[in-house]
Amino acid sequence: MTDEHGKSRAAAASIPQADTRGRGSARHGVMRLFDEFASRVTKWAGSPVAFTLAFALVLVWAITGPIFHFSETWQLVINTGTTIVTFMMVFLIQQSQNKDCQAVHLKLDELLHAMKGARDDMIDIESLTPEDLERLGEQFKRKGRPLP
Repeated sequence: MTDEHGKSRAAAASIPQADTRGRGSARHGVMRLFDEFASRVTKWAGSPVAFTLAFALVLVWAITGPIFHFSETWQLVINTGTTIVTFMMVFLIQQSQNKDCQAVHLKLDELLHAMKGARDDMIDIESLTPEDLERLGEQFKRKGRPLP
């Protein structure tokens, strides 16, 4: 059986839930709200409706150019609007990317942990320094198993 997000209830039940009582619970609530907001906005921003709306807005702005004699104010409207939207979207998209990346790493760690013969020291290697990752890559190359 799955919930409204398509997640297995059994899988969701096996994931430990954070204790939101006591200290920091308000922060967790804010983080949860921000995460939900960021997820919804980034999904919507990648939709055909959002693209069509943005395209229509630019088209209206371009058509009004001759009406406003391509004035500096007319140009400032689109520049300011796009700058503000871009600035805000960077943070929202980064939040969603961070969450997705963390989930992928955890899934890969789980697979490594579950596989017989897999190297447990490969779990959580994303926290290594770039130099350590380079050395690890060289080890794979010497073993005849080059990394892509």
